[in-house]
Amino acid sequence: MGKRYLVTGGAGFIGSAMIKKLIKDPGNIIANVDKLTYASNLESLSSVKDNDNYSFFNCDICDFNKLKEIIINFRPEIIINFAAESHVDRSIFASKEFINSNIYGTYNLLEICRELCEKKEIIFHHISTDEVYGDIEGKPPSVETDSYKPSSPYSSSKAASDHLVKAWHRTYKLPVFITNCSNNYGPYQHKEKLIPKVITNILNNKDIPVYGNGEQTRDWIFVEDHISGILKVLESGEIGETYNLGGSNEIRNIDLIHRIIELINKINNGNEINLDKMRSLITYVEDRLGHDKRYAINSKKAELIGWSIKDSFEINLEKTIKWYMNEV
Repeated sequence: MGKRYLVTGGAGFIGSAMIKKLIKDPGNIIANVDKLTYASNLESLSSVKDNDNYSFFNCDICDFNKLKEIIINFRPEIIINFAAESHVDRSIFASKEFINSNIYGTYNLLEICRELCEKKEIIFHHISTDEVYGDIEGKPPSVETDSYKPSSPYSSSKAASDHLVKAWHRTYKLPVFITNCSNNYGPYQHKEKLIPKVITNILNNKDIPVYGNGEQTRDWIFVEDHISGILKVLESGEIGETYNLGGSNEIRNIDLIHRIIELINKINNGNEINLDKMRSLITYVEDRLGHDKRYAINSKKAELIGWSIKDSFEINLEKTIKWYMNEV
């Protein structure tokens, strides 16, 4: 039997992937709440926009009254909160939007759910990030019980929202889940993010900016694996718990860039774009303020409830590159 899902930030990269997955079950009814920022892309939902089980609401989660009206009228059984400002660079120079969306917006959702749960239970699933654990250079991958040590305005705002979710569960018994994911990648991601920026800059013969020495290490999860992890937590997880969803694909930024170059060369059979020319586009720039050296998370807890990665990083990265090559 299907369920009624309200997805916030559903026109974003990960939220739209979730909606496309949910709509495959004809029993599911989905409401998409998105304020349509620069990072939103309704074209990514063109395949579902005319589906009778899908509806879109242009709404900022910071607008309490409008948000409450939508939720009351839609009557969701599950709310999945993807809505967030997420670009670290932007947070360093324009932090207010991150505080508003990521903290105040989450508070609005929790308060509305708290009020409505007195009549009918709503499960609240909050999407977070590995960045809340801070820089773990020289340490084991982060586990769910590790202390939070966020570094940037972005990760600090996400850490704050995580704490709100936990507090509303503890104090008000709101049924919640939190999932902390590593860096996502895949089709339809905004081009300000590392992987699509590298791909599109190569295809457009533009410089590839690399912060510092490029030795910062990140873990990467394919967006469809992230979605399957969220759904597995909703299906089999324990209410009130946090689950890490990582790709177990740690790689230095500079090595990732070279791997993308090699794959583009492989896809083109060495034609069209010269390998040495692609490598010459790499341009080292001043490092980001407060740049963390390494993030990585331990996903064993999620694996114990039956979640696993479907395909290899190599397969999914090549699939992603081919998608952007068709878009340029």
